[in-house]
Amino acid sequence: MEKYFEEVSRSNIINFNRNFMDPQAPVSCIGQGELGGKAHGLASIRTTLRQVASITEFQGIWVDVPAMTVLCTDVFDAFMVQNELNEIALSDLPDDRIAYAFQRAELPFEILGDLRSIVEQVHLPLAVRSSSLLEDALKAPFAGVYATKMIPNSAFDPDVRFRQLADAIKFVYASLFFRTAKDYCKAIGYRIEDEKMAIIVQEMVGKRYHERYYPELSGVARSYNYYPVKPARPEDGVVNLALGLGKTIMDGGISWAYSPAYPNIDPPFGSVEELLKKSQREFWVVNMGELPDYHPLTETEYMRLENLTAAERDDTLRYLASTYSPISGRLSIGTGFPGPRALTFAPLLVLQQIPVNDLLIQLLGVCEKAAQAPVEIEFAMTFNPPRFYFLQIRPMLVPGADTDISVEDLHGENVLVASESVLGNGSLDTIKDIVYLKPDSFALQHSKAIVAELERFNDKLLSNNDPYLLIVFGRLGTTDPWLGLPTTWGQVCGAKVIVEATRENARIELSQGSHYFHNVINLGIKYFTLPFPSSYQIDWDWLGQQEVVEDTIFIRHARLATPLQVRVDGRHSRGVIYKPPKE
Repeated sequence: MEKYFEEVSRSNIINFNRNFMDPQAPVSCIGQGELGGKAHGLASIRTTLRQVASITEFQGIWVDVPAMTVLCTDVFDAFMVQNELNEIALSDLPDDRIAYAFQRAELPFEILGDLRSIVEQVHLPLAVRSSSLLEDALKAPFAGVYATKMIPNSAFDPDVRFRQLADAIKFVYASLFFRTAKDYCKAIGYRIEDEKMAIIVQEMVGKRYHERYYPELSGVARSYNYYPVKPARPEDGVVNLALGLGKTIMDGGISWAYSPAYPNIDPPFGSVEELLKKSQREFWVVNMGELPDYHPLTETEYMRLENLTAAERDDTLRYLASTYSPISGRLSIGTGFPGPRALTFAPLLVLQQIPVNDLLIQLLGVCEKAAQAPVEIEFAMTFNPPRFYFLQIRPMLVPGADTDISVEDLHGENVLVASESVLGNGSLDTIKDIVYLKPDSFALQHSKAIVAELERFNDKLLSNNDPYLLIVFGRLGTTDPWLGLPTTWGQVCGAKVIVEATRENARIELSQGSHYFHNVINLGIKYFTLPFPSSYQIDWDWLGQQEVVEDTIFIRHARLATPLQVRVDGRHSRGVIYKPPKE
């Protein structure tokens, strides 16, 4: 897939001609360097779409890539050199100090006129996205490691709009040298000095509703499903949908997951009341109203969370919601009468008022054929008229079939952890260190404090090149501390095996659409999940008897004399961690 991108994408990108909104050439570049992984993918898929006439306008849905300009890697090189930023960028200073130094720096004079022309033409929000050389690589995807910044670009004064754009570009540049990126590179054996950043300046998909700007639908679609629920098969794929900006999905928040082969299957909730509580209730927007204090070092400076009441006022729930009737105690598809709304996406998936699911099936097939590999696509949509936009496309790794584990192998006194919901494949026999949350002291209200402790343990083990087993409760990587632990990937990137357990007070499903999830898969991390209740349990008594290296309020670090034996059967999603044999 990467080779395909390399061959076709640059030949289909024109040099920027200061006509950002030209419908005949929505992909252009500033500079002569590399485009980076994300931009290569978008340029390539646009070429593919133009070769498949039945997809460009699918049953009334226009399909395209948003207008965008790429600042190539030579612009980044010039920025770094002329501002003498390498020393501070490669230092151990905190992220905010590095970001501040980048904000004080000047962008290359040669590109200022081009950037100015963008804000003078466009008065809608812009997305400023990373597109590094390594981003979206199959073996090291860097998903969610670098920053993206949305800017409203709506001020009357063009100088204000230009400053917002310049600040956002410099913030994304700085994110290449943040702690998360450095730790990530160290964990996978890459040198941060070898990485370079291109940047995508992209028209943001969405519409304005009063002081809010957002797409009615965002989503992530995968052509392979690691956790299929019968009757779905892995090759049927999986889709996550959300109202508003895709940050909800990428950050592991609450979204609607379903198989494209079975779009109208009953949702996995025990009651209507549970569905109302556990479906999406908040969504991300770009703030088009009065802005808060100037804070260019924050990714969400111009974003805010809204609730469904705001969407109701904006009339954006028509194709997304069902309505609860207290009289009948049932949900009815649509918003035709008053009542509590639930984001079930049933008008699209059940009634097919807009054939979104049929389009996704077609697109996944086209993309897989072009890529010669399973794919993941990020997208956003607006309705009236329906428009579908690609935001990202990248290859996926699928499990191999060289390790065979039977159900009988998952039981026995020598088993520390076993599960039939495991990602990865193969064997591992190098782990002696175990970092785990102590069950008796865990509670979701302590999640932020736990994350700080996890980062410290990760840093220590990573610096010593000691791979470790990590056992946690709830969902890793979510930005909602009530769903689990709001870690960044860099805070746990030294773990080679992760066990995501659930308890009665932390019954959370893993989000397959998140950036976190993508890194787990493509980096070959063995990832065990234990739902609640489960016939498989962790042997906490045995863990408590092992040598303790460090013990804190929430976390214990144990070290074994002999490595654990880890085996994962990717074909059947089974995995087992065996205790070392008794001496």
